[in-house]
Amino acid sequence: MHRFRIQTLNNISAKGLERLPPDRYIVAKELDRPDAILVRSHDMHATPIAASVKAIARAGTGTNNIPVAEMSRRGLPVFNAPGANANAVKELVLAALLISARNLVPALQFVSGLQPGEQDFEARVEEGKKQFAGVELPYRVLGIVGLGAIGALVADTAFKLGMKVIGYDPEITVDAAWRLHSGVRKANSIEELLKQSDFVSLHVPLVPATRGLIDARRLAVMRPGSVLLNFARDAIVDETAVVEALRSGRLKAYLSDFPSPTLAGVTGAIALPHLGASTAEAEENCAVMVVEQLREFLENGGISNAVNFPNVEMARESDHRISIANANVPNMLGQISTAMANAGLNIHNMVNKSRGEMAYTLVDVDSPVPQAAIDAIAAIDGVLSVRSVPADPGRAAGPSANRDVTA
Repeated sequence: MHRFRIQTLNNISAKGLERLPPDRYIVAKELDRPDAILVRSHDMHATPIAASVKAIARAGTGTNNIPVAEMSRRGLPVFNAPGANANAVKELVLAALLISARNLVPALQFVSGLQPGEQDFEARVEEGKKQFAGVELPYRVLGIVGLGAIGALVADTAFKLGMKVIGYDPEITVDAAWRLHSGVRKANSIEELLKQSDFVSLHVPLVPATRGLIDARRLAVMRPGSVLLNFARDAIVDETAVVEALRSGRLKAYLSDFPSPTLAGVTGAIALPHLGASTAEAEENCAVMVVEQLREFLENGGISNAVNFPNVEMARESDHRISIANANVPNMLGQISTAMANAGLNIHNMVNKSRGEMAYTLVDVDSPVPQAAIDAIAAIDGVLSVRSVPADPGRAAGPSANRDVTA
């Protein structure tokens, strides 16, 4: 019986690994010829990735530690767990809102600096607390940039606290729009949102378009004394510009999950040690989610929540299936169909989806898939990877072929 080989580059929650039955999977940190890799924070950019690898699954949201572009050229999906840690991040954002509104960090620092043996201890407490008077959240405006799973939860929580919410997300999906609280007011630009918000919370992925999204120009349009929250990615914000905004009083506070030398010791800059998904529940949710996605891909070829592939789902109608990743160019399906016909394979069912430059095809055929058919499809210019995905778990893994991106 064939067993898929899964290499773990970090400690993965046992709740997730329990979803990999030992009669079908071998899971280990040190493993040769792995079929797939499970990872959390390990930096894979300098890690050789074996030719046997068919997929990478990250038990978290961001994939900056994975060479996604290289994996796309090899025809390998990179899975993540969007939304699995959303509640954990939402709770941290809520804590940050309260910390900034009530000046809790400087207040705690003040109290920790008092000497317990002082005779006027109580008097000093009463006198000192005046400098930490804060504001209440009801009727304050929270601007949310990015309205995905986390942004939607933050918006809902803000409404429950009595806040007004304005949101901006030009890439919002239909599913995300359905999840969103009906009271969120739409901003037509980031600048419009910044001008109207007392607090601004960022919830966008780090991509070229969002790198340095909040810069000196955009900070200059924020309300004087406003608060900026960044629990997404550090590089979304220009930290040098943030420091200048704090010193000028444009920003009252900048709270983030990303400590850096630029922010260290700056009054008003409060950084947590990347605690966003650091809860037992979030780690379990992320691990379970990506393991289930990885199993579906390895056993049936289905794809969901890959950052570089389209979502593709097709119910099995045959024991014999082929999965193909290819460049999204004209006449690929025609060439693939011709190669199958020449190999004597009859197509029973087929689905093809594309995402940007990548396309992915699942084909159910009526008979076993010979290696010659896999080789013929792999030889088509533009095909990145192809493999047979037999349904019977007792069979050996089907033949496969990947492009050699070093050629």
